Amino acid sequence: MKYYIIAGEASGDMHASNLMHELNQLDVDAEYRCWGGDLMEAEGGKIVKHYRDLAFMGFAEVILNLRTITRNISFCKHDIVKYCPDVLILVDYPGFNLRIAAFAKAQGIKVYYYISPQIWAWKKSRIHQIKRNIDKVFCILPFEQDFYAKYDYHADYVGHPLLDELRKYNTNTSVKSLEINRIITRDSRPIIALLPGSRKQEISKVLPVMVSITEAFPQFQFVIAGVKWQPEELYRSLMLKKPLPIVWGETYALLQQSYAALVTSGTATLETALYNIPQVVLYQANGVSYVIAKQLVNGISYISLPNLIMDKPIVTELIQNDCNRQRVIDELEKITIDKASRNQMLDNYKQLGDILGNGNASLKTAKIVYESLLNNK
Repeated sequence: MKYYIIAGEASGDMHASNLMHELNQLDVDAEYRCWGGDLMEAEGGKIVKHYRDLAFMGFAEVILNLRTITRNISFCKHDIVKYCPDVLILVDYPGFNLRIAAFAKAQGIKVYYYISPQIWAWKKSRIHQIKRNIDKVFCILPFEQDFYAKYDYHADYVGHPLLDELRKYNTNTSVKSLEINRIITRDSRPIIALLPGSRKQEISKVLPVMVSITEAFPQFQFVIAGVKWQPEELYRSLMLKKPLPIVWGETYALLQQSYAALVTSGTATLETALYNIPQVVLYQANGVSYVIAKQLVNGISYISLPNLIMDKPIVTELIQNDCNRQRVIDELEKITIDKASRNQMLDNYKQLGDILGNGNASLKTAKIVYESLLNNK
């Protein structure tokens, strides 16, 4: 089979690569043309566009980069037609992917969506686009299947693919972080992990707030999780001249050794919860983007995945003006010094794990994809 796969972010690259790995076990003749990253390339994908050139965060940023985005959409349409795939698999990244879905469907190409757009949170009207243009939707959150059913659309619930990724990492005993081991050897204090995100915009907003609180916790050392595709100069310019260590591309290894974490809202909040690391969630966006987003959200009270899945505030979210030095200090004290608060969060994490189940999302999705394509041959 010929697969055209589009993932526009780091998390999409990870989840798509795991799906490709499972498809390779089922389809020995699999060919891939992809928008994604290094992980997808390692599974045999021909990378047309790398996600580092695609990740525009927020409404204002999208407007500022509208010409680039429009060119990318046009190029993608032509590239899909030229490749003539058996199926187009879209991975999250809805602003771009839903536009491509409509085009591909009009060309008679099968369109599958892995990791459903969060239309239950905002832009519910997109359900009509999905019903019209998407042949199969694969949900990763337990309540999403019921949401689609309300609109007479069957979506397959496959579980959250992060469980697969964590299991794969944890069972790979050859994975050892020499850099983190060196950090621990030099400094025996417990680690507070700083996870400022992967996009330049979010790192620029949140990292200075994270590092501003370090003097208030002399009993801990602070270590930054850096992403390999962002330059070290970006991080150093935002660290208020503090010589904090940075580990590159080893977030899971860092979390395994951490006592608590400050985390930018996104996939990393769920990763941190699944590693049972108490956390405070931070989020700051461009002011215009945030105001627009607030107008579009459909009655959703939370932004972090642990809270959304549990439908209650199991982790504290410090958003916009609340994302300031004093509030971060207060909330970090609760999960590092107050044992009752810390234990309550860990108890909630256990309930979260029970809800998410045992995983195997990549394998379940690959089987449905491959078998459905065979049946339509």
